[in-house]
Amino acid sequence: MAREELDDGKVRLDKWLWAARFFKTRQLAHEALELGRVLVNGDRVKASRIVKEGDQLFLRLNQLEYNVEVLQLATQRRPAKEAVLMYREDEASIAAREERRLLLKADHASFPHGEGRPTKKARREISRFKSSF
Repeated sequence: MAREELDDGKVRLDKWLWAARFFKTRQLAHEALELGRVLVNGDRVKASRIVKEGDQLFLRLNQLEYNVEVLQLATQRRPAKEAVLMYREDEASIAAREERRLLLKADHASFPHGEGRPTKKARREISRFKSSF
């Protein structure tokens, strides 16, 4: 018997998050669940929880938040175009995430960047300054 037949259509949450391409590996999905960055129907859950169609997921990834509803179950990682069909995201969630992305981009643009490596003269001044203590 194939492993798919033994599952009876049940999919672990960490495996679904990996298959839906929210995480690059199942281990990263598992760690996010352990840290409480993924909520199912408003509750913290373990990675071994069985996900069902219609479940509401709240994900916090890289300072961005996703609010999605599970539409399809899958145990295999599929191309990105197919993975997007596995869930539906709220319009409010998309708008809030885009606004947050723009804020982060603006913060990054206003952050002062260094001028590169110090010149030989600047390195001498730095070493003189450090040795004076």
